[in-house]
Amino acid sequence: MTPLKLTYFDFSGGRGEPIRLALHLGGVPFEDHRFAPATFPEIRKTAPLGQVPIVHLGDTVVTQGDAILRYAGKLGGLYPQDAEQALYCDEVLSGLEDITIKISATFGLKGEDMRRAREALAAEVLPKYLRWLAGRLEGRGGAYFADQRLTIADLKALVILRWISSGSLDHIPTDIVASAAPSLKEYMDRIGSTPAIVQYYAARSGK
Repeated sequence: MTPLKLTYFDFSGGRGEPIRLALHLGGVPFEDHRFAPATFPEIRKTAPLGQVPIVHLGDTVVTQGDAILRYAGKLGGLYPQDAEQALYCDEVLSGLEDITIKISATFGLKGEDMRRAREALAAEVLPKYLRWLAGRLEGRGGAYFADQRLTIADLKALVILRWISSGSLDHIPTDIVASAAPSLKEYMDRIGSTPAIVQYYAARSGK
């Protein structure tokens, strides 16, 4: 297998975290290159499109988080082989990416501008997406988003749902998932309790 090196910020979240989880859970060996946010200006000079995550496959550098996540899922058996189930998985990935993009668009705002933008997200946009995700989950049996098993869609959902519930986003209520889509809160807690995921974060906590 071509040596694999993943480069992303040194925190447990964002677009790189589902990839790390997929590689770890899938038993795929890789170099987990984490860097401090302050060093990003140097990293981006050599990153395609000036963004991360990126993955080195030998001498080849690949960008785009969801593309890398699908690759990791295929290597680790966490991506559906059936075309229809893969479609369901990809739909959820794209919806979750929409959430990330809409929240990220507020990062450059300050003061009242940020408050108004975040409150609008919390009042309308995020509940709409959360209810849509809950509907997709319930329509596919209520346990997983695709393939009746854990896939990369669940890993990305876990990371995004934890993020918007964490309190780290000013003006986004920590109970937004529970209030907008109660079944998603139960789902988030259940997926987060998957033994391999618990073990992964337990191992990271000492580093």
